[in-house]
Amino acid sequence: MIDTHAHLDDPKFATDLADVIARAQAAGLERVVTLGTDAATSRTNIELAERYPLLRAAVGIQPNHVAEAQPGDWEVILDLANRPTCVAIGETGLDRYWDRAPFPLQEEYFARHLGLCRRVGKPVVIHCREAEADVVRVLRAEFDARGPVAGVMHSFTGGAATARACLDMGLFISFAGMVTYKNAENLREVAKTIPLDRLLVETDSPYLAPVPHRGKRNEPAYVVHTAECLANVIGVPPNVIDEYTTRNARTLFAL
Repeated sequence: MIDTHAHLDDPKFATDLADVIARAQAAGLERVVTLGTDAATSRTNIELAERYPLLRAAVGIQPNHVAEAQPGDWEVILDLANRPTCVAIGETGLDRYWDRAPFPLQEEYFARHLGLCRRVGKPVVIHCREAEADVVRVLRAEFDARGPVAGVMHSFTGGAATARACLDMGLFISFAGMVTYKNAENLREVAKTIPLDRLLVETDSPYLAPVPHRGKRNEPAYVVHTAECLANVIGVPPNVIDEYTTRNARTLFAL
């Protein structure tokens, strides 16, 4: 399997990252994509991917961090985007839940990331929190101007209409541990509508640990629980989810 979204630079992994990676391999993972949220963490994740063969990295400035970006930070992202271990751009996107960055500035950086994806030929990883209509609007403008958008809606929590709009524009839909939660029946209903050939799984480690580890530090090995939940929801054997999500991740991220 492939965990398509983790943050292994997080301080919660500072003392046992090698063990975390060993457990991921023992659980059957063949790749983990670890993502930056600003210039510094993007650089750190590239370094981790260069150190650990299991890892690949994505680089970007997450919407909640765009107001903190310093002169030269975007140039760091531009440089890192061309590294061999960088397989995606992001995470980027829009967020109306946290009030950490002016929304027009979030939109400006979202557009920058989308343009960078086109230039370097790598997919985009999109964060969306309470901003579904806005994200679809920006993506629709990009789609109308330049065609299908290669990328993924990460840790998807939106509705069926948002999922369909994103699928129609060429994106993949990725589910994290929240889909396993007792109160996430609506999200499981959405998961049933996603074609297998457009489905991805992730942990968003160290956040959002799936049942039966909810409330604990999340880690890539736990992605198997999210995959098992999706198999039950969709009504297929777990190996089918493993097969499709792994193939999809290989295709999207050129792994």
